[in-house]
Amino acid sequence: MDASAHSSDLTPGASAPHQPYVLWRPTAKTGLMSWLTTVDHKRIGFLYGLFALFFFLVGGCEALLIRLQLAVPNNNVLSAHEYSAMFTMHGTTMIFLAVMPLGAAFFNFIMPLQIGARDVAFPRLNAFSLWTFVAGAIILNVGWFLPDGPPNATWVGYAPLTSRTFMPGHSVDFWVLGLQLLGAASIAAALNFIVTIINLRAPGMTMMRLPVFTWMTLITSFLIILSFPAITIALVELLMDRTFGTNFFEVSNGGMPILWQHLFWIFGHPEVYILILPAMGIVSEILPTFSRKPLFGYPIVVFSGASIGFLGFAVWSHHMFTTGMGTVATAAFALATMAIAVPTGVKIFNWIGTLWGGHLQMRTPMMFALGFIWMFMIGGFSGVMHSAAPADAQQQDSYFVVAHFHYVLIGGSIFALLAGIHYWFPLMFGRQVSEFWGKLSFWIIFVGFNVTFFPMHFLGLNGMPRRTFTYDSNMGWNTANLISTVGAFTLGVGIALYFAVVIYTYIKGKTVGRDPWDARTLEWSIPNPPPEYNFLVTPTIHARDAFWYEKHHQAEIAQEKTAHAQAESAHGGIHMPHQSIWPLIASLGALIGAFGAVYHNLPVALVGGVVLLAGIYLWSLEGVDGYHLHLDADGNPVEDPSAHH
Repeated sequence: MDASAHSSDLTPGASAPHQPYVLWRPTAKTGLMSWLTTVDHKRIGFLYGLFALFFFLVGGCEALLIRLQLAVPNNNVLSAHEYSAMFTMHGTTMIFLAVMPLGAAFFNFIMPLQIGARDVAFPRLNAFSLWTFVAGAIILNVGWFLPDGPPNATWVGYAPLTSRTFMPGHSVDFWVLGLQLLGAASIAAALNFIVTIINLRAPGMTMMRLPVFTWMTLITSFLIILSFPAITIALVELLMDRTFGTNFFEVSNGGMPILWQHLFWIFGHPEVYILILPAMGIVSEILPTFSRKPLFGYPIVVFSGASIGFLGFAVWSHHMFTTGMGTVATAAFALATMAIAVPTGVKIFNWIGTLWGGHLQMRTPMMFALGFIWMFMIGGFSGVMHSAAPADAQQQDSYFVVAHFHYVLIGGSIFALLAGIHYWFPLMFGRQVSEFWGKLSFWIIFVGFNVTFFPMHFLGLNGMPRRTFTYDSNMGWNTANLISTVGAFTLGVGIALYFAVVIYTYIKGKTVGRDPWDARTLEWSIPNPPPEYNFLVTPTIHARDAFWYEKHHQAEIAQEKTAHAQAESAHGGIHMPHQSIWPLIASLGALIGAFGAVYHNLPVALVGGVVLLAGIYLWSLEGVDGYHLHLDADGNPVEDPSAHH
């Protein structure tokens, strides 16, 4: 259906394939239309990151309103209904619209460069994934602007809170269909990444030479395609209950509310590792670069990542220790939960082994990476406490749990993603963030984060329940809540400073040449920002730290590249896929269809379905369409009109 970005489509003397039927082909290289029709993995990664960072700020503002309400006893900044909507949307936004797509942004931009590919395997499917994500984000957030308001049945959507009885409006319907579109986008992207990593690696890039970040991309993609069907089934059943009066979760008619919990957490716990494995991959790239030595125990780090992914499917019911599953099931899931701590601990020790004896360079990405290790360890320790079912029974649905998963998801995922932005910013934009301002933002974020969430451990142990919108002054929670709120606004200031510095750097920052960090991996071997075709000559990989090897064998590599350039030129040059409007049209159809489904408007739903199918059909007619670049006399790639096919 899509054109791969490799150059082996035409052999010498072969006739061009039949010209495909194209209704309209966008040709703009700059301006809005070039972005709306792009199939370049780097532009798609940039757009994923832009949308994700926007929703990260939205979710952060929702969190600040939550903390403002809880700053003092009997506060009335938010009503109970508004508070419930706020934390429902905060959880949904941060997980599905911020952390996941920010990981996808790095997958898109960095992974093809790390394996020596010129694009992903299915560029148009990649664009469809992006625009379907945007459609899902719109559906999820449109409730803010409608009379029914946003959903307020918690981000985990436990039955029967999501039933028509308790949620008679359309807010939960928007939540359901928004998550379905986001799931479709995630699965499309995951399949694309898997095929890209398996099929489009440069010559010599064996699986055990892949950078760890690429390995984590592969494992995360498998987790997505194996876990999302569970939540898809649960959401379809919930929609049928709400729309057609079925009884999957309606207990008065024989339904089982606990069925939702099982289906949700069969998805929900692998989702935790979908969020954290990319972060582990980023840290595994940063630590060796700034320790000036190879990653300690590379095969063990890779194997432990795969083990975490595998075991992630065997621990879902530790979220349900208080639901009365029985002692045998509880014991089994408690043991599995303890077991999953082992590969995580193995990674920690390998990272420490990488640091040990290295020539450490304390640059801003390194600071965030070290912050990740420490904060994630604290979150892991409290997670091991939850694996003991008797202790979990006391901590269940308390602020101790809130502290735990924020240490994992902010101290873990967010710290690593912020490290990744600083680390790859020179590659993406050719500019480097100021060390002073970068480190200042790190310390404010680090202090604000710990002041916010560390007191929550004690709030939970003192009995403060989750999801409570107010509390009385005689409960003994006043001081810790006030400290947490002060910490939250400190964290907000740190994040605001971080983004202000990044935006300033993008506009006016110090320009740097190729490879400012003296890095190890292949993405740093090309100019920054990377050209559309990524690699002028497809590289050949000789070692695990491919770019370090290349720097020490420059004469040999130069001869090799000359020979490869001649061979590629004889085979038709660099083949690139054309831009396409049809993935955007298909996603627009999904958006229209979702609105029709929410309001039970059959004509609108049918129009959306027709637009979706028409978009997919017209993009399939484009076939393996593309154009070729050839080297001119100066060695620069120029488009060859005669090679279009």
